[in-house]
Formats: sequence, structure tokens, C-alpha cells
Amino acid sequence: MLLSLLVFQHAAAPDLRARIEKLIDSSGAEVAVVVRSIQGKDEIAIDADKPFHAASTMKVPVMIELYRQAEAGRLSLDEPLAIRNAFHSIVDGSVYQLSVGDDSDAEVYKNVGKTMTLRELCDAMITVSSNFAANLLIERLGVENIRTTVSRLGADGMNVLRGVEDQKAFDKGLNNTTTARGLAVLMQKLAAGQAVSPTADAQMTAILERQTFNDAIPAGLPPGTRVAHKTGTITKIHHDAAIVYGARPYVLVVLVRGIEDQKQSAALIAAISREVWNR
Repeated sequence: MLLSLLVFQHAAAPDLRARIEKLIDSSGAEVAVVVRSIQGKDEIAIDADKPFHAASTMKVPVMIELYRQAEAGRLSLDEPLAIRNAFHSIVDGSVYQLSVGDDSDAEVYKNVGKTMTLRELCDAMITVSSNFAANLLIERLGVENIRTTVSRLGADGMNVLRGVEDQKAFDKGLNNTTTARGLAVLMQKLAAGQAVSPTADAQMTAILERQTFNDAIPAGLPPGTRVAHKTGTITKIHHDAAIVYGARPYVLVVLVRGIEDQKQSAALIAAISREVWNR
């Protein structure tokens, strides 16, 4: 019986790849996909090493670095941090601010002049994808430390250069980038309890499970399916990276570039997610 199951799984993979490629071809977009087991083996990799603008998926390594430093005793998750809306461009050090109208959450802005804990900022950064929270955490943690941790985990396709909304950097093409494989490595390490520690990783995946944007990978899964994921969207960019806790848990990363209507790109990601679930 086990041999038959293994043969079936091996035979099903090429068919699944063909079905995914058909969806990609019909979309007219650039799409990268990685399906990876929790053990770390890629089952399907389509344009897995093609770089994309990372959008908010770069908040995953920020969270990992936060928990790494907490585990090492360099900070406490309950440490208060002053909330100020002033950041420095990586181009020339000039000060820029974030606009609440361009962010996905307004709560952190309400606390300007007050404090929030690092734990609260992390929760806002992931669950509602707060850019303000992300920039505050990046400044507190150090972008070089984030990059070092990404490299240590073997996720070199993820390149975190800066915080969000640094217009001068954007104009010079200095953007955070990722590959599907890089993101898949990070999600797989979290799923396996190997990103920081089993305890810390369980706490991080619990935060990812509370994300409020669920129209992409989760939309292609049966209702009630447990999924820990992080999305990222900007103009003509729509990504989702997930740990899907089915009978055979797996990691799925889908990166999309070139579709302006986010409802359309979400539907494409959901369709790919559905095919992977049914494999």
C-alpha cells in the first residue's frame, strides 16, 4: 500500500505542474511558484529563483529576527518602544514619514508620541501588515542583522535592504526583493521549528495564522483549513507565502507580477492553491 501511494504521489507531480503552468499561461502574468514539504524538499519549483519586489513578504524575516534577538536575550518582546513617524532614507539619510492613507492599518499612527511593545508592533506588522510597525521594528533590530539571519537560514533569495516607503531608494531601484524559493525556505524553517526555536517558531506561526488578508492562498483551501501565511501587495504585485496544515502539511509560495486588478491576481493565487491542495 505504501509503495502504491509513493508511486501515485510521484506520478501526480508532473500533472500538477502542468495544471499550474496552464493557469499561469492563461493569466498573462509573471508567476513563480514553490511547493515544498515541511521536511524541506521542493516538490514543484516554477521560476523559483526569479527575483520579485518583495512587498510586505519582507516582514516575515523581520519577525524572525525579532524573535531571534528575544531568544538570545538581546531584547524583550514586552519592551516598550517610542512611536515616532520619522525614518531615514538609505540613499542620503534624509528624513521621511509614512502616511496613514498609504498604510493598511491606522492603529499604530494613533500611538505617535506614546509607546507600544515590540510584541504589539510585530502583531500589527503581520496580521494587518502595518508598514509603520515594520519600519519601527527594522530600525530597532538593524537591517544588517535581518540580512544575516536570512543568510544563516539559507534563504538568500530574500533581500531586505530597507524599510517601507523610502521614495528616494525606490526611485534608485533600491528595493526589497525576494524569490519564491527564498520565501519558501523561511516558511519551511518556521513550520519545522528551525527558524529560531520550536517554541518561538510556534508563536510566530500563530501570528501568521491571524493574518486578516485571506483572499489568495486560503481562498483556494477548504473552509476551516489551518493556514499560516503572509501576503504582499503593491501595484501589479501580489504575493502569498503559506504553511498549509492539511493531512500532509506543506509550504506554498506564489509570487505574481503584472496583474493590476488585485481581485484577479488573488483569484489566480487561489486557483493555484486549490490545485496544490487537490494534488
